[in-house]
Amino acid sequence: MQFDVVVIGSGPGGYPAAIRASQLGFKVAIIEKESLGGVCLNWGCIPTKALLKSAQVFDYLKHAQKYGLKADNVNADFNAVIKRSRDVAGQMSKGVQFLMRKNKIEVIAGFGKVIAPNKIEVINKDGVKNTIDATYIILATGGRSKELPNLKQNGKTVIGYREAMSLNYQPKSMIIVGSGAIGIEFAYVYNTMGTKVTIVEFLPRIVPVEDEDISKELEKNYRSYGIDILTSAAVESVETTPTGVKAAIKKTDGTTLTLEADLVLSAVGVVANIENIGLEQVGVKTDKGKIVVNVNNQTSVNSIFAIGDCSPGQALAHVASKEGIHVAEYLAFLEKKSNYKPQPIDYNNVPGCTYCSPEIASVGYTEKAAKDAGYDLKIGKFPFLASGKAAASGNTTGFVKVIYDAKYGELLGCHMIGTNVTEMIAEVVVARTLETTGHEILKAIHPHPTMSEAFKEATAVAYGEATDV
Repeated sequence: MQFDVVVIGSGPGGYPAAIRASQLGFKVAIIEKESLGGVCLNWGCIPTKALLKSAQVFDYLKHAQKYGLKADNVNADFNAVIKRSRDVAGQMSKGVQFLMRKNKIEVIAGFGKVIAPNKIEVINKDGVKNTIDATYIILATGGRSKELPNLKQNGKTVIGYREAMSLNYQPKSMIIVGSGAIGIEFAYVYNTMGTKVTIVEFLPRIVPVEDEDISKELEKNYRSYGIDILTSAAVESVETTPTGVKAAIKKTDGTTLTLEADLVLSAVGVVANIENIGLEQVGVKTDKGKIVVNVNNQTSVNSIFAIGDCSPGQALAHVASKEGIHVAEYLAFLEKKSNYKPQPIDYNNVPGCTYCSPEIASVGYTEKAAKDAGYDLKIGKFPFLASGKAAASGNTTGFVKVIYDAKYGELLGCHMIGTNVTEMIAEVVVARTLETTGHEILKAIHPHPTMSEAFKEATAVAYGEATDV
């Protein structure tokens, strides 16, 4: 079998890369060892959002009286919630199958291994091997749940994100190790459904990649939900007991304690899937568990590219998609199928979203990072407590925080926490792409009443022109 482009992995990086390459006139194949759509669609982004929505609806029903309504005897059917999540994932996977047929992309089931710069060996589920020739190879092999040496996952009492979204029972108690997006989102789901949740975070604050004000606001809210939070703490060991687990915790100040729960969810990050795919054999360089690439995601072997979680960029689905499309368009430029040479990706303008409640969305510099970079700042913060739309919807938690360069008005960063803020951050990304200044944001009329006008209002606070707070 001979193709122009072969993509190994069909996640949010792989399948857009294949589709865009096909649109640009390449003969394309995609190799997938499991389910089309990869981890994001089958075990990550999509099914977790379905779980989060069920938890949110349940929370609304429990507090219906807040809206002048009555909802008696509201109960959660945990197994039905899990089933809905799996059904949503299955439906989306079928959608990717349709897209492959629509774009005339050959789907090859099996494990792909690079055996030469232009050759791939595929082993199917029966162990049968086939060889595929490719002018270009795109590695989109993704990542998996990271395991710590003292926190080995057994799938029962110490689990990862896959097991967390497909349990056949609801645990009464759970210890979540790690407070990144995965840990924080599952904490909200399980706590809302009635599980006693404790978060253990090694760093001094939860969601540590976010602006410090965001971390403080989320911790305040989570504690009000009844979630226990231990920061500056590490799990030293986990012992399985007849009733669940015992976790030995050590804090950075030297104090220790023991926590008991039904199970432990390890949410300490992801590790790239780069083992046994032939990298060493063909001379593809790696560093710190990632494949080394240039600005066009090209590896040390000219015919091989790497995108998504197996490469050094942020481990986010939308980053993988952007990288996949970028590589396809770059290959079209190289092969003179297009006169357009894509611009390198701006990794400082990548939005991050956490879909807990309240939601978190951010892009660009945090306040600390901007100060460390030497900027003189104008900072504005608009609380949703002052928002008419937030008050009407009954969700006044959170704020929008904007960070501008005082000298030129450059929009350095924006950090949001509140209802539906993940739907609002795109405006900031576009504004930063267009190098929009604070004065231009103030001139742009935002509709009222909306949550999105909080971005303009926060800007007004930064420039001393606020009229609503």
